[in-house]
Amino acid sequence: MSPAAPLSSRAALLVIDVQQGLDDPRHGARNNPDAELRIAELLAAWRATGRPVIHVQHMSLKPWSPLREGLPGNAIKDGALPAPGEPVFRKHVNSAFIGTELESHLRTAGIEELVVVGLTTDQCVSTSARMAANLGFAVTVVEDATATFERRGPDGILYNADLMHRVELASLHEEFAAIRSAREMLAAAAP
Repeated sequence: MSPAAPLSSRAALLVIDVQQGLDDPRHGARNNPDAELRIAELLAAWRATGRPVIHVQHMSLKPWSPLREGLPGNAIKDGALPAPGEPVFRKHVNSAFIGTELESHLRTAGIEELVVVGLTTDQCVSTSARMAANLGFAVTVVEDATATFERRGPDGILYNADLMHRVELASLHEEFAAIRSAREMLAAAAP
């Protein structure tokens, strides 16, 4: 993989669903326990260079979900909390673009490049990255600043979390997004 090209000063870090409720054991085993550390490093770099940071928060409408509004699990984790002035778009579905003003915000701000991090790789991260690419944005997904959970398929087979993560990144690769490491993105974001 070739090194990531230097990022534009308008490349936005899109932080998706880094919420307390995704620590709920009902989700099953998770991969990449250091994802939140990588997200915090990227947030610090984006803030230090004055690049835009945008947050997305899932507001589940499902009665059993720990991500429902008003529950402790809906809260954004400490290492990913929005700083003053950073917009937060609240969504009810997997895509950060459905039912929100995210696309309008990006267009108004002249943002054409998104660096996507967060949870979960195969659901909200993937759905948002795919839609962003279809809307014409240049998208990078940071492989070690994303994570997911094990999933049971319709055939009853349990697919481990790392397999789910890797397969989703392979599906996004070169079709919807560039797939990069946090180290590569930190180097690309350096002044």
